[in-house]
Amino acid sequence: MTNSMPTRPFGKTGEQVSLLGLGGAHIGFDKLSHDDSIRLMHQAFDAGVTFLDNAWEYNAGISEVRMGLAIESWGKRDELFVMTKDCAHDRKAPNSIVKLDQSLRRLKVDYLDLWQLHEVVWEKDPEWIFAPGGSAEALLKAKEEGKVRYIGFTGHKHPDIHKKMLSYGFPWDAMQIPLNVFDAHYDSFEKEILPLCQEQGIAVIGMKSFASGDVFSSGSGITPEEALRYSMSLPVASLVSGIDSFKVLEQNLAVALDFEPLSDGERADILARSKPFATGKHERFKTRRDFDANEGRVAHSYPLLPAD
Repeated sequence: MTNSMPTRPFGKTGEQVSLLGLGGAHIGFDKLSHDDSIRLMHQAFDAGVTFLDNAWEYNAGISEVRMGLAIESWGKRDELFVMTKDCAHDRKAPNSIVKLDQSLRRLKVDYLDLWQLHEVVWEKDPEWIFAPGGSAEALLKAKEEGKVRYIGFTGHKHPDIHKKMLSYGFPWDAMQIPLNVFDAHYDSFEKEILPLCQEQGIAVIGMKSFASGDVFSSGSGITPEEALRYSMSLPVASLVSGIDSFKVLEQNLAVALDFEPLSDGERADILARSKPFATGKHERFKTRRDFDANEGRVAHSYPLLPAD
């Protein structure tokens, strides 16, 4: 790996971010010890990974705490683009602000580069978010006060929910969506949402490029390199990847540092190979509730996930 990390424009903001983003959920998993998680993040930072993903609710706050320690000990916060997510799933502004202040303390930063509403995956979410006293007000207030520089939202359920979020004419800076070889064929964010973001200058953050691992267990034969290159070849600002080991970090860095967009022939080949498996079965975050966090389940009176 001799090349430097590619960077891309972050929508219409004028910012540049790393093509590969570091997913926050996995750095709080038990698979990585506390010390190893810090070392892994430092190794990613040193390799040019500047876009950092996280969320208030990841691993009961452990992910934010560990990332905060890594940012502080690395010592170059201004070189990083720090994002975390608002997990006030009741979508009430006061709750959002409380969680923002907690996230800032955990991450050991004075401001966020990007604050996003987490998991806009319930049909009532847009209505709640934009109701008087809703979380949309908290986003604007936090930006006005300088606690956050940019604002956005995330979701993985259905493009129609994202279209509804866009219909309010809110000044979104960013959006995080699933983009992978199966999404291209089924309830496709790539086809239905990505063009809208391009038209409006909204930065797109890709996620779930491996479809939570189902790309490889599906029998499609798609390799990690192919899956990453497919998603990175789309007009995303950054592709967030869950990295739970040094081996996976090295694998993903190798693809990013030597990145070459797919040729038309390579893209057509991958799409042909993935199409038979793109039924929704292997994008469970779209078709089931397994991936929807308990904070949201409580807010929407939905049964909780079973304890591990």
